[in-house]
Amino acid sequence: MGELSVVEICAGAGGQALGLELAGFNHRLAIELDENAAATLRHNRPDWEVRVGDVADPEVWNPDEFSEDLSLVAGGVPCPPFSIAGKQLGTSDERDLFAWAVELAGRMEPRAVLLENVRGLSMPRFAAYRQHVKDRLASFGYWSDWKLLEARDYGVPQLRPRFILVALRLEDAQYFHWPQPTPYIGTVGSALRDMMKSGGWAGADTWAESANGIAPTIVGGSKKHGGADLGPTRARRAWAALGVNGIGVADEPPSAEAPLGFQPKLTTEMIARIQGWGADVEYAWTFTGLKTSRARQIGNAFPPPVARAVGSAIAAALRHEGLPARREPSEADVTHDPLYVALRSASGPLTTAEIAERIGEAVSELEFARRLEALRQDFELLVGGTGEQATFQLGAFRGFVGQDDHLRHGAFETARSRIS
Repeated sequence: MGELSVVEICAGAGGQALGLELAGFNHRLAIELDENAAATLRHNRPDWEVRVGDVADPEVWNPDEFSEDLSLVAGGVPCPPFSIAGKQLGTSDERDLFAWAVELAGRMEPRAVLLENVRGLSMPRFAAYRQHVKDRLASFGYWSDWKLLEARDYGVPQLRPRFILVALRLEDAQYFHWPQPTPYIGTVGSALRDMMKSGGWAGADTWAESANGIAPTIVGGSKKHGGADLGPTRARRAWAALGVNGIGVADEPPSAEAPLGFQPKLTTEMIARIQGWGADVEYAWTFTGLKTSRARQIGNAFPPPVARAVGSAIAAALRHEGLPARREPSEADVTHDPLYVALRSASGPLTTAEIAERIGEAVSELEFARRLEALRQDFELLVGGTGEQATFQLGAFRGFVGQDDHLRHGAFETARSRIS
């Protein structure tokens, strides 16, 4: 079926890019906001076209110029709008580009879409948001599915759960199957033993034997974060249990002068190994910039082996390999938010009783209020009447999908220097 092509948005320093390349995709374009991450991309793939800037800025690129016979639109759009560690502002966060990326797919009409984000997007808070995304993709003629994948299940010595969205045209979707797990066999110690020994530290082997677990999720943080380290207090405790000092990042591996019981810090090269880079020659990658920038680039990335696994599954579907399974654009593998579905399908306002009848379940007053509040954060909700006569009607989606007058523009420019 010819060359498989990809346009990658919010490309970062190249984790997803490398994985997709190894899966057989050729990059037409990669776009990244952070200049340091873009410099890393250019350093490793000087023949790629890499553009720097806000991916939603028409002065940075014109999607129509890259849409002809496009196989895949992919991206790791910003995570903070959905992160459990943040405020989970969703559509109110100026960094939210998930819904915009879905609209981009409708404009560019690729054969497939791949978007990854943090586990927080899978939580009940964003049930209506997910349902909206699935509905929009169905309206564009795509079958879609979400799945929570952990990096350790795909050859990476790290937990790192990521919530993945895959969408394909119907003729290709029937051949898509999520990749089978290939769990990492080993520990943090076995992954980093050679690197810990490279400076002559006599305690490296003993350390490697005691670092006998899988790493917690590597944290990249944002530009608002301070210097390079391995994350907040909980993450540092998990690293300490593996014999690693998570406060800061080392410039070099432990030297021959380091005592046997020394608790080492990780170098950026070690952090990259934990993210799936460099263990094999095909995953070789060089990070440019100062230490803090390198640590941030690595920590914010999609592990290349995971991207490769999902990319290979998409590539196989686009080549119509394997046994087909019937797919429909409106097929709901999971109904993410019954309340949203009930209100979306109504031609007018609904009472609480009418909503309960539509969703087919009795909902307590407290639970109903919780669901309404979650819905209200990402959609306009028109409320009429009071008490048992109160009515509810779903209004417009609040998120940024490309509107020229959206509040996102001003908020983004104000916060731009702190966004990564």
